Amino acid sequence: MKKPLVILAGPTATGKTKYSVMFAKRHEGSVISADSMQVYKYMDIGSAKISRSEMEDIPHYLVDVLEPSAEFHVASFCEMAKNAINDIYAHKRLPLLVGGTGFYIRAFLYGADFSKGDENPALREELEGFVREKGAHALHERLRAIDAISAERIHENNIKRVIRAIEFYEETGTPISAHNDREAEKDSEFAFCYFVLTDDRDKLYAAIDRRVDRMMEEGLLEEVKALYEMGYNRDYVSMQGLGYKELLDVLEGKDSLDHAIYTIKRDTRHFAKRQLTWFKREKEVVWIHKKDFHYDNEAILRFMEDECKKRELI
Repeated sequence: MKKPLVILAGPTATGKTKYSVMFAKRHEGSVISADSMQVYKYMDIGSAKISRSEMEDIPHYLVDVLEPSAEFHVASFCEMAKNAINDIYAHKRLPLLVGGTGFYIRAFLYGADFSKGDENPALREELEGFVREKGAHALHERLRAIDAISAERIHENNIKRVIRAIEFYEETGTPISAHNDREAEKDSEFAFCYFVLTDDRDKLYAAIDRRVDRMMEEGLLEEVKALYEMGYNRDYVSMQGLGYKELLDVLEGKDSLDHAIYTIKRDTRHFAKRQLTWFKREKEVVWIHKKDFHYDNEAILRFMEDECKKRELI
């Protein structure tokens, strides 16, 4: 018997946090965060991290557990999420995997193989030097020459993943896109229902703009300043998150606050678009278009429950 798992994904600012808590309260659920930023301590406002009061006593995992200096990548996510889900099952609760990082969700759902060739620190150092000297676009073109499919899938500003894709090819002689496609054909060990929550583009973009304004009102600049004074600068992967790197430029006198806010809103909208593109490629997804439910929370929850009952998850 496969064990049950409910997934609630979707682009930023669609209300995943709210619906996950509402669903978990009804069905003795516990939430595992599939988010690359909420795992970090002290990064509350910019990551839109759920607060203790918002959790409403629902157990949450992978939230507020790592120092901002820690490396957090898909392999570490999968290991931590596996430990979390085993704990949830041990407590006879229903796990909900919730977040917008589709790459993490896919890796966990289908048991990604993280095996690779020998470590090559010299290659990593060479690639990092290349991007410092020639820029992200040149590095991306280097990837395109060996793996055009990955170049289409990975944005050139996602330097970490571009480097990893080049490394993978150099280590194995195989494009990482081909490897990932093979991984995607695997069957999951879970009996799952994979919901993707979305909204009309104009409404989604307006919600993103409002969220950024609210973050600024709640003290995002002060949060970034506090992290900076603790020694966390742009050398840390955590500080490359949306909202953090832009406000670091403000603190260092490289940009104005108004322009930084504009950039955060614009890049978050672009990020949401890329998230949707990712989820559209996923198989076995159940879409929840909020407009179709007239933005009725109860109707959305009933739909989720009906779909889970069809799969005998609840």
